[in-house]
Amino acid sequence: MMNDELKTRRKPPARPSSPITHHPSPVVFTWPIRVYYEDTDSGGVVYYANYLKFLERARTEWLRALGFELDGLARNHGAIFIVRSLAIEYLRPAAFNDEIAATVELGELGGGQIFLTQRITRRSEELATAHVRLACVNPATFRPVRIPRNLSSVLARQVPKARPREKRE
Repeated sequence: MMNDELKTRRKPPARPSSPITHHPSPVVFTWPIRVYYEDTDSGGVVYYANYLKFLERARTEWLRALGFELDGLARNHGAIFIVRSLAIEYLRPAAFNDEIAATVELGELGGGQIFLTQRITRRSEELATAHVRLACVNPATFRPVRIPRNLSSVLARQVPKARPREKRE
């Protein structure tokens, strides 16, 4: 009888979750990442430059979740995003086989720029924080262009915290 009781108490296995998850706040996009051996350095922790790759992947998936592919923006709108500036603070290390996440939060939206705050987390523990300034440029000339209207309107509509950036004199 003991085995029968154990069988009835067991919960069915959880269904696999979607690889795209969203933070409870509607303005934070979260992309899950597994740390592989190739991501680590000789000390067994994630090599510092790999955090930048994790942040890049999250930005790409964020745009994809909003309905915009990077190659489609280039091909159909003559626009790509480049990192104009980035400041990152490393707070705690991640290690091999950790389940971490990279987040994207829109801070400000300008005519040709996007200002983001991104974080790398392990559960509720913050591992790194980055402030990223993206510039929208023409892929042929790398000259600044306005963010395509359809993307700009989606960002302004779907991320309520976003505010248009004021013109500076």
